[in-house]
Amino acid sequence: MRAVITAQDVPASGELRVANGTIVTPSAAELARDRGVRIIEVPQDEVHSVAPASLTIALGADHGGFPMKEAMKPVLLSMGLSIRDVGVVDGATADYPDIAENVAMLVHDGFADRGIIVDGAGIGSAMAANKVPGVRAALCYDRASARNSREHNNANVLTLGGRLLTQTQAEDVVRTWIETKFGGGRHAGRIDKITAIEQKFSRK
Repeated sequence: MRAVITAQDVPASGELRVANGTIVTPSAAELARDRGVRIIEVPQDEVHSVAPASLTIALGADHGGFPMKEAMKPVLLSMGLSIRDVGVVDGATADYPDIAENVAMLVHDGFADRGIIVDGAGIGSAMAANKVPGVRAALCYDRASARNSREHNNANVLTLGGRLLTQTQAEDVVRTWIETKFGGGRHAGRIDKITAIEQKFSRK
């Protein structure tokens, strides 16, 4: 039986790789066109199986972070994670707030457990992603900041400076961030206070 792609499978942007012969429903094809998503048919062994949200990382970058985004893909796959790549797909100029919003919305909507965004410095993407309710984006630059952001702050989005970190440094940050669990305990109450601030200023 051939696989079927529905509208629910279409990412926010970027590309969607499907096995040769996959059936794409009309609604999925229309949504892909609206989002500018390229549906690419590839051999079955080049398609990564769909993982549950708990094992899925939303990944995105602007032109400044594109090379590092691509370099982090095999790192994430080696950790047993599935990737939802929202672009950019070829290093074309892009505005980081758009990429940050796409990644943050996949986390917000439950399609990904966590997200990673790479731009030139990582600062702007953190600011943009943190405007999405429920997102706690942290700019991390070494193992200590990555560990702290997860253990103390339960960060669910990581931002990286593609022009400020080497590939080795970025991999250290990513691996530490993925592997570190939220500490809970006294930290949970502080996260609740962050949420309370967010709710206080949210529009009714």
